[in-house]
Amino acid sequence: MPIATDPPAPLGTLLPHWQPPPPPSAEAGLGGQWCRLLPALAARDADALFAAHAEDAAGAVWTYLPFGPFAAPADYAAWLAQACQAPDERHYTIVDAQGQALGCAAYLRIQPRAGAIEIGNLAFSPRLQRTTAASEALILLIRHAFALGYRRVEWKCNALNAPSRAAAARLGFTFEGIFRQATVIKGRNRDTAWYSIIDREWPALEAAYAAWLDPANFDAAGCQRRRLSALTAAALKAS
Repeated sequence: MPIATDPPAPLGTLLPHWQPPPPPSAEAGLGGQWCRLLPALAARDADALFAAHAEDAAGAVWTYLPFGPFAAPADYAAWLAQACQAPDERHYTIVDAQGQALGCAAYLRIQPRAGAIEIGNLAFSPRLQRTTAASEALILLIRHAFALGYRRVEWKCNALNAPSRAAAARLGFTFEGIFRQATVIKGRNRDTAWYSIIDREWPALEAAYAAWLDPANFDAAGCQRRRLSALTAAALKAS
């Protein structure tokens, strides 16, 4: 009589050619049509970033961030200098076409062995918010991550942060769920909303980004003809 055996345990997709990608360079910036991302330097950027954020009199940009607000440029510089020392992070200063520093962004939780990388620490000044340059800055980070060979780009935010969650959806990130009581920020509970883009979705989203950034997509006043959210939704549906 044959001996009964359990069926083989299910396994994930075999990745015979997988190689961990390199971490993003600490020295190289990223260039676009409306903005550039420069590797952050506290001595060069802190004064300009502090001044740009001072235009936000209510300090709304800091509401959901684990850092800020800062009382003086020196405080901003001290935080930025320390942040730039984190081995699994890369911090960037976002400058506009005129070279004005208007915000910052970062790669966080850089995990080459897993092929995963997070975009976060987004602090956009009033002059950068809701601009083409702001969207392009995020697109540049996503594009560069996949160009390096990452399989997964993550976006995480406070589950109460409606603008951040809307931005993730607009860019084509897929909502994955809520991590309840994930951490404590500034003495308050934070439930964290998780989003991602994975490599099989990237070709269609890359085409959507290119179509949106095409100068022909903007009229003489700089208003978009086709919304990014519509282009990314169609791309995900087709991918």
